[in-house]
Amino acid sequence: MKSSVLTFEPNGTVCGLYTEAIPLTEIGALQVNRLTTIEFTDSTQQWDLRDRAGTLLFSNPSRERCLQWEHRQFNQ
Repeated sequence: MKSSVLTFEPNGTVCGLYTEAIPLTEIGALQVNRLTTIEFTDSTQQWDLRDRAGTLLFSNPSRERCLQWEHRQFNQ
């Protein structure tokens, strides 16, 4: 099982990759903000992982590989 890192800020904000391994909804309402998007691009036949500004961060024919890359990059 992959481990997940959650960071708790002094104001109560929790940062990290969302996982259902920890039932966060049991401690209150969630506000989820995506750091990236993963969308399929027809012309390249690849999944593109982009940041909020639209910058391409990673691309691969496998969506699972994009998720793995995202996990490695942002779960530190």
